[in-house]
Amino acid sequence: MIKIWKQENRKMTEGDRSDAPIWVDARNVTREDIHALQADYGIDAETVMDILDPDELSRIEREDDYTLIIVRLPIFIATNEVSYFTIPLGIILFPDQIVTICWADCELLNDLTNNRVRGLSLNDLPAFVVRILARADLIFLRYLKEINRRSNAIELELQASVRNNELVQLLNLEKSLTYFTTSLKSNQLLFEKLMKTRLIQLDAEDRDWLEDVAIDNRQAIEMADIYSNILSGMMDAFASVISNNLSIVMKRLTVISLVLMIPTLITSFFGMNVDLPVGALKGHAAVLIIFCACVVSSMTAMFLLSDRKKNLKKRDPDRVRTLKKRNRAAE
Repeated sequence: MIKIWKQENRKMTEGDRSDAPIWVDARNVTREDIHALQADYGIDAETVMDILDPDELSRIEREDDYTLIIVRLPIFIATNEVSYFTIPLGIILFPDQIVTICWADCELLNDLTNNRVRGLSLNDLPAFVVRILARADLIFLRYLKEINRRSNAIELELQASVRNNELVQLLNLEKSLTYFTTSLKSNQLLFEKLMKTRLIQLDAEDRDWLEDVAIDNRQAIEMADIYSNILSGMMDAFASVISNNLSIVMKRLTVISLVLMIPTLITSFFGMNVDLPVGALKGHAAVLIIFCACVVSSMTAMFLLSDRKKNLKKRDPDRVRTLKKRNRAAE
């Protein structure tokens, strides 16, 4: 879908090709849109296909009639398995118009069309590009904070019960942070190239703004690295918790198996065709002995499987009170 926007009273409104300067907004690009971009604006089909490649990295190139800039943008789709990921946005800068190409809809383009970006002007197209880059960094930082909040919420759920669903959600958030880190580093190289070269004509104010954008981008890279390290440590910690819980369950099952062997062993003696010391008592002795064995086994199992904290309270109440005071002081 291709839309043409013009600016009236500092607000974006729909226009046509006769207006100048204009912004050509191409989203959810179809095959017909590719042919229209190639025929109406002279954009190479290969360039459009590079922009539509989901794995295309950020870069800037100078062509005969236009300047191509590809920047990675964050995107959020709640229905996807990995909700947060990045996509490329192609910015094609002409002398009197600017064309943006994206294979999906995203928050940044909606902010531009809904007039939520301050200082946006089509009369200064290089500054328009810088505003797009600045808005992309702002959305990156916002999504990173949302990822951190979601990971904290999942951590609280995991403390109550360790389930596969929460672990999969943490794994998907870790993937999102990896995508964000890779895209932010790619964008950083683009910003450095824009500041060092003269591929687009920026005045002193725009260059200062671009330096601020590069600083925000480095901050986003650091945040993504920190959140990724925290999430990796959290995943390792919960893996250790799961392993520890499994060891406790296996220990209890082993104790139960060993305890149940006692009445089984005694019962097996009375199934033999040999004389026993209490064989004269016949059936009553067998019932009595098996009953006593079951009672002893049950008490042994209760003792071995009882909670250590309860046993500690019974054996050493002063030590329990001391531990409680230490915990309160720590809090």
